[in-house]
Amino acid sequence: MRGVPFLLALLVVAGALFAFGRWLNISYAFFAGYVVLQYIVLGTAWNILGGYTGYVNFGITAFFAIGAYSSVFLYKVVPSLPLPAMVIIGGALAGLVGLGMGYLTLRLRGVFFSIATLALAVVVQTLITNWDFVGGARGAYVLRPRMAPLIGGDYIQYLFLVMLGLCVIAVATARAIEHSALGYGFAAIRDDEGAAEASGVPTLKLKLIATVLSGGFMGMAGAPLPYYVTYLDPASGFSLNYAVNAIAMPLIGGTSSWLGPVVGAVLVGGLQEYIRVTISSAANVLVAGVLMVAFVIAAPEGIVGLFRRKR
Repeated sequence: MRGVPFLLALLVVAGALFAFGRWLNISYAFFAGYVVLQYIVLGTAWNILGGYTGYVNFGITAFFAIGAYSSVFLYKVVPSLPLPAMVIIGGALAGLVGLGMGYLTLRLRGVFFSIATLALAVVVQTLITNWDFVGGARGAYVLRPRMAPLIGGDYIQYLFLVMLGLCVIAVATARAIEHSALGYGFAAIRDDEGAAEASGVPTLKLKLIATVLSGGFMGMAGAPLPYYVTYLDPASGFSLNYAVNAIAMPLIGGTSSWLGPVVGAVLVGGLQEYIRVTISSAANVLVAGVLMVAFVIAAPEGIVGLFRRKR
């Protein structure tokens, strides 16, 4: 029950953000807001496995693209299917892939696991590039509806609202994990997996849960992408931006808390959007990379950890 006030607070903040965006009546505010919220979901998803459990996942783009291309597939097969249903299906498919990946690779540790996840991204990209039904190497167009369902207005407002809902669910889930027996099990694996196994912690089971949750949320974050960009090809679906930002934002904000990915995504995502408009979008990866290196050296525990230490 103690999580109910927190969830209500999240819903109030989410509603206020949406109302403020509609009051501004500026389409770009929703476009930029969507990107920042997307990175909050991605960063939170990565942190469940990489931060809480200590298993660094480099296969972010594989799960993200599974969600995106599942929406392209469903758009062609069932054009009338609502976007929330596509998000759920994309998340379920990515979660299943996470389960399979975890079962095959979680017996590996350290850099060997990270290399295996990177290989997964390469395999998924190769398969999608050669799958003509979803566009293959040439890409696929997705026609965005002119009007948003239920709320009216531009469809980008609807995409913003969907991603806002995903953000609330992801952050609430991460916080619930952090304050539960599951979270303590994850922390035991991160701190000393050998000691955790000796103490009777079901490490493989917990790691599989982490990979399913992490992969599922990444897939859900990617599912609305075809409607956001309207043209999806492997270069955009497997963009390096998603992989770098999903890792950099939790590291900058702090991997030991659910709040870290949120702080990192708002800070880095907001800065990237500002630079993209004023300078160039090519600087996005550079900004995230420089900040990540700076924080790893100066504040390894991130912004949240730095404030906790001072308190």
